[in-house]
Amino acid sequence: MLPITSLLTAIFALMMIALSLMVSLRRRKLWVVYGDGDDDTLRSRIRAHGNFIEYAPLALFVVGLLEFRGTPNIVIGVLALGFLCARLLHAVGMLYGKGPGTRATGMLVQHACFAIAAFYLLGEMIGLI
Repeated sequence: MLPITSLLTAIFALMMIALSLMVSLRRRKLWVVYGDGDDDTLRSRIRAHGNFIEYAPLALFVVGLLEFRGTPNIVIGVLALGFLCARLLHAVGMLYGKGPGTRATGMLVQHACFAIAAFYLLGEMIGLI
């Protein structure tokens, strides 16, 4: 049952734990309970975690719907891999990047995957696919 969605969910759960721990450990080191303590590293970690939480659930939902509807596995696999690469690129860009390049690439890949998935779902709904 939904093996691609299940695999992506497991990977995303591990990523969420890693991103959350990075925030918690930095907070502990700085003794910052609320906010970012005006620390650039903590601020980047908070946003990397926050952005993941904002986008990963919808990516999982979209992949799950496509898989549930019987979309060909190649389509689902490519989209799942795209979402995974996008989330990794964005997190690495937020945490270690010096400019917007890696982060922006991740967002572009993610938006492309969302657009393809949305059009595929709509095409299936109206009978074009």
